[in-house]
Amino acid sequence: MADAQEIYTCVSCKKQISNDNGSVIFKCPKCGKGLIVRCKDCRQIAAKYTCPECGFVGPN
Repeated sequence: MADAQEIYTCVSCKKQISNDNGSVIFKCPKCGKGLIVRCKDCRQIAAKYTCPECGFVGPN
């Protein structure tokens, strides 16, 4: 799924992450198509994210 050499951007805060401990990359839980990238900080504060494919809003 995620290439270790590629730089990704957090969908919540737009911070670039690359091999950042605590960050995650996963497919949208609703559509399974959109790639959700979350940095450690946004995960800790439960910042909302939006799927770029279907508009699903998480984490709640």
